Amino acid sequence: MFTKPVVILPCQHNLCRKCASDIFQAANPYWTNRGSSMSMSGGRFRCPSCRHEVIMDRHGVYGLQRNLLVENIIDIYKQECSSRPLQKGSHPMCKEHEDEKINIYCLTCDMPTCSMCKVFGAHKACEVAPLQSVFQGQKTELSNCISMLVAGNDRVQTIITQLEDSSRVTKENSHQVKEELSQKFDVLYAILDEKKSELLQRITQEQEEKLSFIEALIQQYREQLEKSTKLVETAIQSLDEPGGAIFLLSAKQLIKSIVEASKGCQLGKTEQGFENMDYFTLDLEHIADTLRAIDFGTDEEEEEYIEEEDQEEEESIERKEEGHQ
Repeated sequence: MFTKPVVILPCQHNLCRKCASDIFQAANPYWTNRGSSMSMSGGRFRCPSCRHEVIMDRHGVYGLQRNLLVENIIDIYKQECSSRPLQKGSHPMCKEHEDEKINIYCLTCDMPTCSMCKVFGAHKACEVAPLQSVFQGQKTELSNCISMLVAGNDRVQTIITQLEDSSRVTKENSHQVKEELSQKFDVLYAILDEKKSELLQRITQEQEEKLSFIEALIQQYREQLEKSTKLVETAIQSLDEPGGAIFLLSAKQLIKSIVEASKGCQLGKTEQGFENMDYFTLDLEHIADTLRAIDFGTDEEEEEYIEEEDQEEEESIERKEEGHQ
C-alpha cells in the first residue's frame, strides 16, 4: 500500500515520496537537503520499476508532481476497510445456526457458511473449501485487480498527457500556417494595389492629354470668334456710311478681310470617338478564376497547374497568329 503523498515519475510509474526521497538520497549522497540554506542543485536517480533515469531540478523529490488519482484510490480503499461492520477480534456467526461461526466457504453457492450447514443444512451437497484459503485467494485477486486498475489509470494519464501535447502542438502549427497564409495574401494585396495605381495613372495621363488638346482648340475657336465678331461690327458700320467715296475707300479692303477670315475658319477639331476611353478596359475574368481556384495543395500540384496555364497561353497565341495569316 502506498503511503501518501504519492508522486508520479516522468516514466509514469508511482512512488511514495518518502521512498523516492530514500532512493534519491542514496543515488545523490552529496545533494543539499531541502531545508538547508546552502545553494541547491539537481540530481538524478533511476525508477525502481523500469530503470528509467529521472533527472531532478533543484527542488529534488519535492519538484515531482503528486498523483492525486492514486491518493484518492488509497483513501477510498481505506474508507471501505474502516466502514466494515466487523471489528478486529470479532467473528461473524451463521444465521441458520446461531452458535456456529462461519468457518468454511461454499464453492458451489459462492458464499461463506458454517460446518453445520455443510453437514445438516442447505449446503449438504455442495463443494466447500477452508475459509482461510478462499480468503487469501480472493484477497490476492482483489489486490491484483487494484494493481491492474492503477496501472490502467497510469496509462490513461499518459494518454491524456500525450493528447494535451498533441492539442498544444496543433494550436501552434495552426497559428504558424495562418501567419504564413496572411503574409502571402498581404503580398498579393500589395501587388494588386501597385498595379491598380499604375493603371489609374495611365488613364489620368491620357485624360489630361485629351483635355489639354480640347481646351487649346476651344481657345483657338474663341479667338477666331472674337476676330469675326469685330469684323462683322466694322462691316455693319461701313454699310451705314452715307458717303460713297468714304465707303469705297474701305469697302474693298473690308471685303478682302471678310473673305480671308471665312477661309481661316477651318481650325483643327477632334476626330470621331476622340472622347472614347474604352481601350482602357481590362478582361480580368481569367485572373478572377485563378484567384477563386486558390486552394491548399502540394508544390507538385502547383507546378502542374502553372504548366497547364502556360501551355494554354501558348496555344492561344498560336491560334491568333494562324488567324492573322
